[in-house]
Amino acid sequence: MTSSPSSERAEDGRPAFKVASGENGFPSPLTPPPNTGLERFKEIVAQPVLASFIAGGVAGAVSRTVVSPLERLKILFQIQSVGRNEYKMPVHKALAKMWREEGWRGFMAGNGTNCIRIVPYSAVQFSSYNIYKKFFEDSPGAGLDPYMRLFCGGLAGITSVTFTYPLDIVRTRLSIQSASFADLQKASGRKLPGMWSILVTMYKTEGGFSALYRGIIPTVAGVAPYVGLNFMSYETMRVWFTKEGDKDPNALGKLGAGAISGAFAQTCTYPFDVLRRRFQINTMSGMGYQYNSIGGAVRQIIKTEGFRGLYKGIVPNLLKVAPSMASSWLSFEFTRDFVMGNRREGHL
Repeated sequence: MTSSPSSERAEDGRPAFKVASGENGFPSPLTPPPNTGLERFKEIVAQPVLASFIAGGVAGAVSRTVVSPLERLKILFQIQSVGRNEYKMPVHKALAKMWREEGWRGFMAGNGTNCIRIVPYSAVQFSSYNIYKKFFEDSPGAGLDPYMRLFCGGLAGITSVTFTYPLDIVRTRLSIQSASFADLQKASGRKLPGMWSILVTMYKTEGGFSALYRGIIPTVAGVAPYVGLNFMSYETMRVWFTKEGDKDPNALGKLGAGAISGAFAQTCTYPFDVLRRRFQINTMSGMGYQYNSIGGAVRQIIKTEGFRGLYKGIVPNLLKVAPSMASSWLSFEFTRDFVMGNRREGHL
């Protein structure tokens, strides 16, 4: 008479299967627990890089939607050159103006395209960061020093922006085309094109494939240090917000670490963001400027708008970056922990 498999449970709560004793004390083979398709799927998505890809996409969509009105207002401030007064006003009045003239659609203008862009952008950024980290880890899951985090984050930023840059240009143009810039409205007419129409028009009339990557150099110059500083400072702040004896900070600690790291990284690299936006609309009529090079753009901005011109839009940007990065990091960690389960230890 053979004994049945033990119904004891392991420490993690799953059934602990033991070898049963057969006749004369010899062990009898037991059928292992079935490995269902769902279990195999969970094993695949729980791999660190893929889990980071999924969690990064969710984090990007959440963070951009939360701060969409401030993101759009920042762009309107950035592209407004000297002598233009349509949005020369405090943040709260500019938001009220946007609401009066365009309503809720104005607050969300370009957000659909931004989410289409930011989901793969954020997904590639987080997953590529984990890939680059592997080249510098002493052992799988081991931590890196701050300089290595900065370097890996910079590489992740370059990778993500290269894959998704054309959508960033379209997002910028969708954000400003319905704003009350008189010359711009006169040039564009009443009917506003959508995402695909803008991509096709740019390709056909502004120089082909290269038009879709206009402004990529100042973008990379700003994104690489920004993403690097963001990853470096977040992992550092994450340790500071973790209570003694705990492995991870609580939700409030993650929000605080994300807000501080995002504000720090954005402030250090903000002039590159202004240059990126200016170059993205450099060929649009009615904007009041035509730049030939990065150096020329910097000189012209400082000459006509002062040094403060390089920081136009910094106030709504700082107002948005704290909730944006806080919600981004929190939703990233929550989604990653859900996907990876107990395999998460040792991975960002």
